[in-house]
Amino acid sequence: MVVYMSAQWRERLRTDVPASLVVVLVALPLSLGIAVASGAPVLAGLISAVIGGIVAGALGGSVVQVSGPAAGLTLIVAQTVATFGWRGACAITVAAGVLQLGLGASRVARAALAVSPAIVHGMLAGVGVVIVLSQVHVLLGDAPQASALANLRELPAELLHNHTPAVFVGVLTLVVLWGWRAVPSIAGIVPAPLAAIVIGTAVAAATGWDLQRVDIPDDILALDMGPVWPDASPSVFLAAVGAVALVASVESLLCAVAVDRMHDGPRVNLDRELAGQGAANIVAGALGGLPVAGVIVRSTTNVKAGGRSRLSTVLHGVWILVLVLAAAPVIELIPLPALAALLVYTGVQMVNLTHAQQVHQHREMPVYVLTMLSVVVLGLFEGVLVGMGCALLLSIWRLTHATVRAYADEHGWHVAIEGSLTFLAVPQLTRSLAQVPTGVAVGVELNADFMDHAAVTALHDWRTAHERGGGSVEVHELHHNWYADAITGRRSPARKVHPTAWLLPRVHRAVPHGARERLARGARLFHRHGARRVGPLLAELARTGQQPTQLFITCADSRIVTSMITSTGPGDLFTVRNVGNLVPRHDDGDHDGSVQAAMDFALHVLQVRTITVCGHSGCGALAALLRPATSATPMPDLRRWLRHAQPSLHRGGLPEGDGDHLTRLCQQNVVQQLENLMTYPAVAERVRDGRLELVGMYFDIATSRIHLLDPTHSRFTPVSIS
Repeated sequence: MVVYMSAQWRERLRTDVPASLVVVLVALPLSLGIAVASGAPVLAGLISAVIGGIVAGALGGSVVQVSGPAAGLTLIVAQTVATFGWRGACAITVAAGVLQLGLGASRVARAALAVSPAIVHGMLAGVGVVIVLSQVHVLLGDAPQASALANLRELPAELLHNHTPAVFVGVLTLVVLWGWRAVPSIAGIVPAPLAAIVIGTAVAAATGWDLQRVDIPDDILALDMGPVWPDASPSVFLAAVGAVALVASVESLLCAVAVDRMHDGPRVNLDRELAGQGAANIVAGALGGLPVAGVIVRSTTNVKAGGRSRLSTVLHGVWILVLVLAAAPVIELIPLPALAALLVYTGVQMVNLTHAQQVHQHREMPVYVLTMLSVVVLGLFEGVLVGMGCALLLSIWRLTHATVRAYADEHGWHVAIEGSLTFLAVPQLTRSLAQVPTGVAVGVELNADFMDHAAVTALHDWRTAHERGGGSVEVHELHHNWYADAITGRRSPARKVHPTAWLLPRVHRAVPHGARERLARGARLFHRHGARRVGPLLAELARTGQQPTQLFITCADSRIVTSMITSTGPGDLFTVRNVGNLVPRHDDGDHDGSVQAAMDFALHVLQVRTITVCGHSGCGALAALLRPATSATPMPDLRRWLRHAQPSLHRGGLPEGDGDHLTRLCQQNVVQQLENLMTYPAVAERVRDGRLELVGMYFDIATSRIHLLDPTHSRFTPVSIS
């Protein structure tokens, strides 16, 4: 055990120590820049980097997530500092940590994942825009304005002023940041943020330009940066606490989930992660640090650098502490325009085009854009609330949206209704129904998964008025009978009903007379509904060919729908159907060759691994065996075919179980056909070699229950529901 632990620690040291050093190179300049952008003391960013690494790293639920000052919190921290002062902001950070700790203990962390990604990405994009607009002023050698709009308004005048040294250092830093990937041999070793800051600092030092630089107090340990209760009303204070806790928690949990996909180590415990973030914020706020959150850039760097345990996260915090205590004079050489350039680069990266494309694919771009603009114009908390409201309205619209279309073709007038019919859809419903001319016959195809009282009333009132005007209306419901239930007084479900896809056509409900028209109507329904669902799969099967794994032999009875009772789709089963699900013996010279032809193709071409014989209750073919032939029903071809079922009737030892003679005969017939299969050499050889399995199945139509043959006990046992 000791040897194992020693080897495990050696492996951790080998991978996690180098990873922690790489993370430090990324985290240090970002922590400084985020502190400057937040209007907080520079030391506050370093304190949070240390606490985020050590406390959140040791106590959190993710073994590889790296926490610290987060760019996504920059705007809300800046607003908090401006409103409550720095020490008041620290008190808010402590209270937010307490709230996070309580939420983690309450095990509600997964609720944060209910926030739409469009809101999160829009929030981060908005924060990125605000950071860029503010830090461009610092890059130009001036101070940012009080709001994003003010920064934008003052930017043209700022560009006219001459701040050549600051602009040169800032632009040089940006050039290094964006061009660092062009030097892959070095970029794989030295992170771009560190390289850019080092080069910008070196140029500023070499030229001797008088630029604003990082300022770290001389006696760090003697500083009093602790929290002070702000002079504000409790409601305002609690609102700020809730905002910090909400944004920090959502960003941390979403980051943890994203990083979890990047490694194969222990999975994240979201409740523990939330509690760990809360503990880190309590300590960070108490020591005068910025709020802490999980940061995707640092966490990704940690994983890519080889970090596999908490050791790399904790060590990165330790290394930053050592640097602050031992190398503060070096850090103070960094010019603020270089940090501003780093933040401009970070802000641009936060407007992630990949995320925007994903949001667009899911048709949530309005939420993304509105959240981003609201964050820029109104502020972070207000912007998130606007985004949540937009997402809620969009969800309500989608959940209650119905497609209603009235049209005429060669068969007459039709009204196609699909979706959820609620009171919100009534205006659209009545508008479409009004297009139907008075006095015509019309068929209504109602494909609704929910229908409330208002929708039923609107449809029924229109139907009544149309019929009074000399027209006729026939309603065909393809899902649940919402309309029929309502007008007959039956109670309907209180929620949506989602029918299984293979039940959608339901051609037997169709009303047109004539077999051809019934088939044509079924085809039209398939084109409108079923083809959309299976079209891509059928196209793929047309390109690659069929590759079923099973030959399925069953009866021609119309009540047996193989895809329904086996929950399979196109390309899954190679099916043979005949009267009585019979397999003539191989040594029977007088038999129909279609079954053998199908077996040859299935075994030699398709290489199926299973042959299933499926019988069913109330089989008419087997029932005919129990009745003597009469002159009224000669059917010589049927009688000749049923000779292959005679062994099932005359063999002894019917399967054990309850039921009448016909039921037991139907089950015994399955057993007999499995034995008949073994008379085929190709089947017998594959079964002996373990390349083929024979399965017996019985479907009880009355109870909709499937039974499988237990070959050991020669008994059919029902398949469990669970």
